[in-house]
Amino acid sequence: MGVTLSIRNDLVRRLEDLARTTHQPKSSLVSQAIEEFLTVQEWHIHAIKEGIAAADAGDMISHEEAKAELKRWGRRAS
Repeated sequence: MGVTLSIRNDLVRRLEDLARTTHQPKSSLVSQAIEEFLTVQEWHIHAIKEGIAAADAGDMISHEEAKAELKRWGRRAS
């Protein structure tokens, strides 16, 4: 299946530079970029749906508990 895309000139130049540098076809790089974008977006939507389902089921913590947990994370990072 073919797809026609309109891509801004600055992105085309970057794509051409990357294709030249990596010795890969532009179409391959575009396909990889779309696949990575879709993977991230699909994961994000799945996570949002899980969060909504958890909230609908009442599986939540209070705002104060969330702040305390984030504070613990901050201490671990330092």
